Formats: sequence, C-alpha cells, structure tokens
Amino acid sequence: MAGTLQVAILAFDDVEALDLAGPYEVFTTASRMHQREAAGAPPPFEVHCVARSREPVRMRAGLQVLPERSFDDACAVDLLIVPGGVVDAAMACSATLDWIARTSREARITASVCTGAFLLAAGGVLPAGASVTTHWEDIDDLRSRFPALEVRQGVRWVDQGRIVSSAGITAGIDMSLHLVARLAGEPLALRTARQMDFAWTRV
Repeated sequence: MAGTLQVAILAFDDVEALDLAGPYEVFTTASRMHQREAAGAPPPFEVHCVARSREPVRMRAGLQVLPERSFDDACAVDLLIVPGGVVDAAMACSATLDWIARTSREARITASVCTGAFLLAAGGVLPAGASVTTHWEDIDDLRSRFPALEVRQGVRWVDQGRIVSSAGITAGIDMSLHLVARLAGEPLALRTARQMDFAWTRV
C-alpha cells in the first residue's frame, strides 16, 4: 500500500458507540502498530470523525463525541465507514444521505456497521441485488424496506468489493480488521487484533 489512506467515520445523534469507536480503534491501532515496526514511515491510515456540523454528537447511550470535521470541510475520503444505531433521524436527514452518497462515489471503499446498512440503502449507495448484512435483529426490517437487496443472515461481514457491510456492533471490529488485511496486509491486521486483545472472527 502506498501512502496514507483517509478514513472517515460518520457520526450522528443516536449512533451506537461501539459501531463508531470499534472501527476507530482498529484503524488507529493499525497505524500505531505499523509505525512501531517502521519508524518514520507514514501511517497507513488517518482517521476522522465527520458529522453534519462540528457540534457534539450524542451517542445512543449518552456518550458525546466531538467530530473533527463537518460535511462542509471533510477532506477527500478513501474509506468511508457508516456506523449504525438508531438511524431514523439520520435516514430522514437529506444532508446526511447526500453526504454519504457523494462521499461513497469518491471513496475507494464504503463500509457499514450494523444498521448503517439502512443509511447506505437510503442514500442510494447499494445497487439492486447487492449482498449486505446488518444486526440480526434488523434483518427482516432491512429486507422489508429494501426488497431489491440480498440481505444475508448469520455472517459477520459481507465484502462486495467497493461495498462492505457488517452485522451488529462488535462485528464492525471484525470487518475493520478484514479491511486492514485487505488494504495493508494480513500481518498488520493480526498484529492489530493481538494488540487490541481481540479474538478476530475472520469468516
């Protein structure tokens, strides 16, 4: 992999904390592990939380996060991560859906965690016939709302090339480690999982 990939993780009110923080920890830890072994080398990933504005975002459980960038000043994105949570308000926000759609068109990979798949679908990111997954509790709802999708159950993530989706919450960590392996090599993904003391489910 040449250069540093820009990772944008969407933040919105009622986002599931670990849907956002899990991928954030994976990609920042991967960069730390890489630089530990290659002193002076550029990090493989630079991670930013992006929201509609830079005002604090209140997560589903009440924890607040301060986005580093807004839709108006976000940098070019190589990897877009769309987490889940309670997504009703985000799905009703045209600015959020427009930003997801616009950023996804430019990004190398767009990935969702949990009910973030609903945001990808509502934003027109998922073409008819796309294979996706989400939290087990929301499988039927995703099938009902977006019948043109192939919604898969019982998998941790689905990799369709430019679009990757994961099941619920901790599955986002598994998916993010998969993306580290895909973009920066499996050895770095394994070192990252070990550093996080995380039992990576790789299927």
